[in-house]
Amino acid sequence: MAEPTPRRNEPRLRPAPLLFEPTQVADDPEHFFDLESIDDPRALLTRATELTHAFRAATDRAVEYQAMAAAQLADPRRFDRLTTADIAESAEWTEDYARKMVEYGRELLRGGAENAGGGGPGDQGNGQGSHVDPV
Repeated sequence: MAEPTPRRNEPRLRPAPLLFEPTQVADDPEHFFDLESIDDPRALLTRATELTHAFRAATDRAVEYQAMAAAQLADPRRFDRLTTADIAESAEWTEDYARKMVEYGRELLRGGAENAGGGGPGDQGNGQGSHVDPV
């Protein structure tokens, strides 16, 4: 089973494999990672929980990469730097959220993730990574 995304000085654990599906099966809206074929409710709960943790870990990691990219694009040392409005438009964020992501990305790039709370710009200091999609 995947572990939640670690915070502070804890090493990152790899999420459970998502086991990608063949394209013809993925087109079927009733088919989702073969969960519908699991009859045992305990096994279903276990696998669904593994997928939940894997998707959360992937989301947390992707948000960190978004933040670092936003910080790099907004870097005043770049001759082609973007404004937070440009970044917000490109990422389909609000400008306020883009500002927070740039700040968070700068902390990550400085190696200050352990001081940043580790949950991204939506974290309320609880280390749970309560990211809320701004769209």
